[in-house]
Amino acid sequence: MNDTPDTGPATLRWDDDGQPLSSIYGDFYFSRYDGLAESRYVFLDGNDLPKRFNALSSDNTQRTFTIAETGFGSGLNFLASWQLWREHPRGNHRLHFISVEQHPLTPHDLTRTLTPWPELAPLTEQLTAQYPVFIGRGIQRLHFSDNVSLTLITDDANRGLQSLLWPELSSAGVTRQPRVDAWFLDGFSPSKNQAMWSEELFSTIASLSGPNTTAATFSAASVVKRGFKSAGFTVTIEPGYRKKREMVTAARASRPETVAPACERASELYYQQATHRASNELTALVIGAGLAGSHTARALAESGWHVTVLEQHTPASGGSGNPQGLLYARLSHRRETLPRFNLHALMYAQRHYQSFWRNQPNGGEQCGLLQLANNDKQAAAQRQVVTALHHPSALVQSVDAAEASHLSGVTLAQGGLYFPDCGWLDPRQLCAERLDHPNIKVHSNQYVHELKQIEGHWHALTGTANSSSIGHAAIAVVACAERSGQLSQLAPLPLKPIRGQISSLCATAKSVKLKTALCAKGYLAPAHGGEHSLGATFNLGENNLALNPQDHQCNLEHLNELGEHVSAAFNHPTVNAVTGGRAAFRCTTPDYLPVVGPVPDYPALKRECAALGRNAKAVIETPASYHSGLYVNCGHGSRGLAYIPLCAQLLTDIINRECAPLDAPLAQALHPARFALRDLIRGRQTESHH
Repeated sequence: MNDTPDTGPATLRWDDDGQPLSSIYGDFYFSRYDGLAESRYVFLDGNDLPKRFNALSSDNTQRTFTIAETGFGSGLNFLASWQLWREHPRGNHRLHFISVEQHPLTPHDLTRTLTPWPELAPLTEQLTAQYPVFIGRGIQRLHFSDNVSLTLITDDANRGLQSLLWPELSSAGVTRQPRVDAWFLDGFSPSKNQAMWSEELFSTIASLSGPNTTAATFSAASVVKRGFKSAGFTVTIEPGYRKKREMVTAARASRPETVAPACERASELYYQQATHRASNELTALVIGAGLAGSHTARALAESGWHVTVLEQHTPASGGSGNPQGLLYARLSHRRETLPRFNLHALMYAQRHYQSFWRNQPNGGEQCGLLQLANNDKQAAAQRQVVTALHHPSALVQSVDAAEASHLSGVTLAQGGLYFPDCGWLDPRQLCAERLDHPNIKVHSNQYVHELKQIEGHWHALTGTANSSSIGHAAIAVVACAERSGQLSQLAPLPLKPIRGQISSLCATAKSVKLKTALCAKGYLAPAHGGEHSLGATFNLGENNLALNPQDHQCNLEHLNELGEHVSAAFNHPTVNAVTGGRAAFRCTTPDYLPVVGPVPDYPALKRECAALGRNAKAVIETPASYHSGLYVNCGHGSRGLAYIPLCAQLLTDIINRECAPLDAPLAQALHPARFALRDLIRGRQTESHH
């Protein structure tokens, strides 16, 4: 699906001493003497990390220390850095480790490779528990204890690191690229893997480095020294590890002139990200306390922001208020934007909910999910998904009717896709858990009629005659689903509310045998509290949230489509058997992708980019106009549980100007400016959609 011929899992050979060698490059993964000692000597000491980590405890200006690495390999350098991080006082500071790997190890080989270092076992266990399956090119974000996160990029080194770069206007005056504090260049030796040490790679390193960036590598080859110098580093030759004569350390001497990364269209330069210069005042308003608002508030709070959440009613009272929601996303074998986003969002969400499932046993269950095929054509398409993803059984499996019946505990007439790490959650409990943080204050029954920026702060104003302020902060995030478009700054967004109704069915002696969640046109959750959730309808254009029997009947028809035996488990229920239900609005967009990022000044965008209406390739030379410090996270439709964790992290990284958990093209596909730019190119008027 995301694969290219030059990426694929690593194939290893093991020598007589149990040392792993790459079958592709014919080189060892680390020193035959002691790989961990080599990591500490070359990379940790070579970048002076013990001293720099220790200094963070008294530094209030740098909240995150970022290390970037070429060649993740066995993850030994990451684990060594994490171990060192734990040994130093760090307060609320965070360690972000970015690593790119063209040929990732399989989970089995990763575990075997790290076995010789039992002192790393507590960290190795966390890494192997989250280590993603290979699904081709892409970015995976993993979170660990001790405020440590890992961004693992599967790709060629230069292309993978370039995917972190955003097109910039040199005249904008503010750099928006993530900044790396220390580089580990640990690819196989230049003589065996020349592409890893290319001029293009060092140019990318320059773009991602700041004035105090350092670097270290085991190699002292001429190409390495030249590359660092071209990237603006001062090179120092140091004694190598053990029998290796020399190694290189480097420190940034200056910021050389760098070229903004290439973009497919000149208009992409308008897809800027951070619109708020970070300061010591880390205060944020979040409008909405549903799944999007609570996750955004939590992600910001965990990165040091003090967050005030304003909710019109009570938390999880809108579309996030259903008793059971299913975690799944529809995948495709096609390498298109929507299925690519679905895949990465699903994998992130599965890791994200592990602690919730573990610590909130009544709030959901990681019971697995079956996406049943409705017909032979759909079954064939599902098998293509598994093939395109290289048969990742830990992520998704193609199963026949017999296997599906065994997994679910009920007789099923069709097979489908089985997601072993999916399941259901109670969104209400999930929102409460996300909002339970010392940096978050929640104010319910607060209707925000207007957002207004006054002297550098965003104020939330009521709709009363006096229009008083009910909260203010340095930045504001709008995350209140379809109501987001009622605020004037977001009125041009084409948000569509779609009513959905779920039905509750009383569990029976047969229905409680259902072990997995089922979905086809509709979905059925396993029994919880004596009831099953069945849903959900799609009522575009309907505004009445009162329950109606026609929608209950529609849900019962969905139940029948899951199979004769499933319906029979409930004694072929009629509308009279429905014990309750709930209706709410989903918020969707025309391209079915959420809206995540900074809010443009839409009238200014229309003026600045008017030339796109005449020429789609026109160069936009002026800095883009945005509402400084105003962001949005909405439009998740019926996939909120899958989409929102990744989107909340993406938005937080945008705000903090840190490396995003998605490559730039995918992040741009979620950008709030995309609809207005498309309308301009197509000659349409960008107006309020409300």
